Amino acid sequence: MSEVTNPIQACNDIFFKPNGVFKAVNEHNNWSWVPFLIVIVLSVLPGYLFINFVDFSWYQNMLIDTQYGDLSPSQQEQMRAGMQHSAIQMFMLIGGILGPIVVNAVVALYLHLMTKSDEQNLNGFTDWYGFTWWASMPAVINALLAIALIALSENHQVLPTIISPLSVAYWADVQMSSEWFGFAQSLRLESLWTIYLIAVGIAQWTSFSTKKATIIACAPFAVIWAIWLVVNLI
Repeated sequence: MSEVTNPIQACNDIFFKPNGVFKAVNEHNNWSWVPFLIVIVLSVLPGYLFINFVDFSWYQNMLIDTQYGDLSPSQQEQMRAGMQHSAIQMFMLIGGILGPIVVNAVVALYLHLMTKSDEQNLNGFTDWYGFTWWASMPAVINALLAIALIALSENHQVLPTIISPLSVAYWADVQMSSEWFGFAQSLRLESLWTIYLIAVGIAQWTSFSTKKATIIACAPFAVIWAIWLVVNLI
């Protein structure tokens, strides 16, 4: 296992040599500010570029048709009036910042509680919160692909799934009007990569076996997807 000596190296090695990164991060928890800033910036940027690239009138009409198609024409017009470019831009900005912060806090609390039974584990909630930003780094790959797709697109009438090019919704071309859209949007390749990184990190930070670490890493994602699947089927 090669030694990781700085957070910039760690941001690169997390994709190829995660064991060494988690070992180093366990000794240098102040490094986690670097992936935090990277993930937050790249969580916001694709949405910002999308809303400034898309044919906004077309996007407005698509949202009205797919989400409020059962409303009366006057009610639809009221919804359209409320969907101003600046408002949606601000929503994407706030969501891109607060979304990862809140989700990672929940994941950190879960990991903290699930690893408390390991007497050798001295890491608290804040340590696990820093840990989650390293495990979130696969989102960077998704963001870079999204930015590239938006930059190369010549058609301004593009679906918002372009922001999540590693999702099933994007590859299967699931329409926003489909009841399966949200579920398909949540099934992402980077989520599986994140699960893998969480499992590797737990095994590195605790005395748990690889099997137990993998179960802990998979459990919350599996439960959420299973409940979502059942709800859609019902």
